Amino acid sequence: MTDATGGNDNSTVDTSTAHPARRYNYWLGGKDNFAADRESADAIEAVFPHIRTAAVENRRFLQRAVRVLTQEHGIRQFLDVGTGLPTADNTHQVAQRIEPSSRVVYVDNDPLVLTHARALLTSAPEGRTAYISADLRDPESILSHADLVATLDLSRPVAVMLIAVLHFVHDDDQADKAIATLVRALPPGSFLALTHATADFLPPEIAAALTSGKVRGASSFEGRSGAQVARLLDDNGLELIEPGLTVVSQWRPDPGVTPPPAEHVSVYGAVARKL
Repeated sequence: MTDATGGNDNSTVDTSTAHPARRYNYWLGGKDNFAADRESADAIEAVFPHIRTAAVENRRFLQRAVRVLTQEHGIRQFLDVGTGLPTADNTHQVAQRIEPSSRVVYVDNDPLVLTHARALLTSAPEGRTAYISADLRDPESILSHADLVATLDLSRPVAVMLIAVLHFVHDDDQADKAIATLVRALPPGSFLALTHATADFLPPEIAAALTSGKVRGASSFEGRSGAQVARLLDDNGLELIEPGLTVVSQWRPDPGVTPPPAEHVSVYGAVARKL
């Protein structure tokens, strides 16, 4: 689970401090991480042993949501904030498999993410991808970035993907402002897809341990309740599409797939339309 807060294209990679994008990569079985990332990831996993399941299910939600938005709602433009390190079936790959002309702008703050993205996330000839370093807590900087303006037409519907990133914005007003600013810039018929960590389904002792400040890296994210996540959507006039706000593994699971129990995932997901 990654964030997109701060950083710039000229940053150097800090290998001494755990970064959410690289920690997420480790949980997904990737190799683009460092000792600090692995130590933090292992410390969280020692308290919440299902964290790898949560990471995988979060990733699968992204892929299903992009598929639904492209196939069922005709979306051809995506703004993916908090991209994380490239893996299989990234946003543009899922979208362009259905509609090759799809365009995607990726946003992240880890220089390693941007380096890998520019090297590996190659668009289909008919479409286009761009990669920018920006801060979710400064959404205006995302919307005004030259590469975004050159890639997306903000007068036409766009799907904003906030996948496992809002829980790194601790302040509720700041999270609300980020959504409001991004949504306000888009026309009706646009969408917001989000996932958000929660403690709603965790045993009290695990939730307490993760918020105690004693587990390295765990305090970096804010596990909001379902009511709090719903409020972020309601405050911005967004209409949920079926099945509404639910655990990511239970959001339109693929046929024949039995979702893991909610307490093994503990991540909410939703897709909502701007009216």
